Amino acid sequence: MSFKVKFWGVRGSIACPSARHMAFGGNTSCIEVSVSGNRIILDAGTGIRNLGHWFQRKQVNHAKIFLSHTHWDHINGFPFFSPAFNSAKHFLVMAGHLSDHGGVEKVIAGQMSQPVFPVPLEFMSAKMEFEDFAAGDTFSPYPGTTVVTVPLNHPNGATGYRIEHMGKSLCYVTDTEHVIGQPDQTILGLIEGADLVIYDCTYTDKEFPNRIGWGHSTWEEGVRLCKAANVKSLAIFHHDPDHEDMFMERVEAAARLMWDRTLVARENMRINLA
Repeated sequence: MSFKVKFWGVRGSIACPSARHMAFGGNTSCIEVSVSGNRIILDAGTGIRNLGHWFQRKQVNHAKIFLSHTHWDHINGFPFFSPAFNSAKHFLVMAGHLSDHGGVEKVIAGQMSQPVFPVPLEFMSAKMEFEDFAAGDTFSPYPGTTVVTVPLNHPNGATGYRIEHMGKSLCYVTDTEHVIGQPDQTILGLIEGADLVIYDCTYTDKEFPNRIGWGHSTWEEGVRLCKAANVKSLAIFHHDPDHEDMFMERVEAAARLMWDRTLVARENMRINLA
């Protein structure tokens, strides 16, 4: 019985393959959650490519992929997810914001259609299933595991997730924009008492006023929300591509001074909740 989390991609907006992003990582959003051996993948940014190679080596045959939303940085690794081209594998892709827009399968297929991509979705020989739900739904992807969802404040919509297993809970809250001085009650309800919250910390409070309308939040707001909701630990996530390693080191130091239960997500970081 276990509840494990691994960060395969922690960057937001666009992948950053440079020496100045090595310490924290340049791949975009992708997190692997293992609940008693069953796999959940949160988002399919460029980090899912390395996760796919690891799945192949470890002969992982099935997983459920929960998408926060379908902006490029959260899905552009999907066509490079190598297990999807293996007929022995089985994957379910789910999203909570696309029921009124043709569904998640249509969006993923569109990303892989000519003239923007040469290999169409139907070339994936694994058993690929796609399912739409409405953000706000609750479901059980595996025995003993509950997933609670909420809508987030992001252009074109996004979904926040709370995964509960063995009395522990993980919340994945990206991409979302807060209103200054008005804690998001929906998010507070989702994260209440969680063991770990992974939150959209793209900006700092100083940067935020010039980014209003872009759909993101700040690490300081993440701390404020987590403290108000009695969260045990916050993972700063979705790092801005302009925030290079030296900048992120300063964020890490400041965040720990503000709240010592804060950490900055790094590529390949592992956290065991149970």
